[in-house]
Amino acid sequence: MPIDSDVSARVMSGKSWEDFCDALKEAGQQILRPEAPATELDRAEGFRYLSRLLRLGLESKLEFADTDFPGIYALSHETAKIGADNPDNIYHNATIDGAKEYRLTGSRGTVPYFSWATKANRYTIDGTMASTGELDTDSLIVEPDGTFEIILSQTRKGKNWLPMAPDSTMLLGRQTFLDRAMEIPATAKIERIGGPKTPPPLSAETLDRGLREAAQFVTATARSFAALSQDFQRKPNDWITTEQEHWYKIGGDPKIFYLHMYWALQPDEALIIEGEVPECAFWNVQVDNYWWESLDYRYLPVHVNTTTALYNPDGSVRIVIAASDPGLGNFIGTAGHTSGTLLLRWVDAKTYPVPSCRMVKIEELKALK
Repeated sequence: MPIDSDVSARVMSGKSWEDFCDALKEAGQQILRPEAPATELDRAEGFRYLSRLLRLGLESKLEFADTDFPGIYALSHETAKIGADNPDNIYHNATIDGAKEYRLTGSRGTVPYFSWATKANRYTIDGTMASTGELDTDSLIVEPDGTFEIILSQTRKGKNWLPMAPDSTMLLGRQTFLDRAMEIPATAKIERIGGPKTPPPLSAETLDRGLREAAQFVTATARSFAALSQDFQRKPNDWITTEQEHWYKIGGDPKIFYLHMYWALQPDEALIIEGEVPECAFWNVQVDNYWWESLDYRYLPVHVNTTTALYNPDGSVRIVIAASDPGLGNFIGTAGHTSGTLLLRWVDAKTYPVPSCRMVKIEELKALK
């Protein structure tokens, strides 16, 4: 996107807005990639995905972009999703500056797994989000009344210290539920330490930069995950890799072991995942669409976790992924899709078993009832 030297003139003339709209139009080419599925459902979800990324991009790059007055928002939730978002999570994000210091306060709640990380967010540049500091359930000091305070800084401070680096730009929080109906979620707010008292009026420079970076966020994020799906297509219905470093570079939690795959099934086929469950804080398996969005877990059976799973007598599990439920338990539906991506997480596990995968006809499974 071209940038005029006179930002004020760009905003006054409407050029900033025109360039923003042109960049969004260009982002549509990511959905039309030749290797991407061209069903009506996948195409419609793809363009909806861009609209969702736009909402998230505007929140992070414009509405919550002031690092002197940060606020908590969510880069993944029920109706806007990035990178195989966890159906069992609540996510928290804030835009920060590694050269400044911040205070994060809140109530711990009762959610079993709770983590905070600072990130060098480079999604709009090279698709990475490297960790610059980590703090989780095992190390978080909580007061007797259930509250906590975390200091974000480059040098150690306070009871709970979350390190930052000069290139830290994002705070990422994850709270993972075993049972949302029974557990109390954590709450949090963030403030800069030693910052100005009030924010300045909106400037042309701030608006121009926010629109430009939001559009870049849409294209770069869509491109990054579409490229991963394309790579995964070389080995359908099986785990792609057990190596973890790449997932941590794009924002993954170091306490989580990730197993990904690209799946492709006909309506009469099922994918069976079987194996032992390690000693761990939490695990789940979820089906996502081609664009790495979790399917609609509010209404559909699209994931199985530690609490909802039915276990075999030896503690192992068998998970059935198919268009229709054969009635064997641990069913994950494909919600009208014939292909997509899939993720298994072992959270804070002692070992990292890799379950087996095999394709069968649904009729064969029904005979096992």
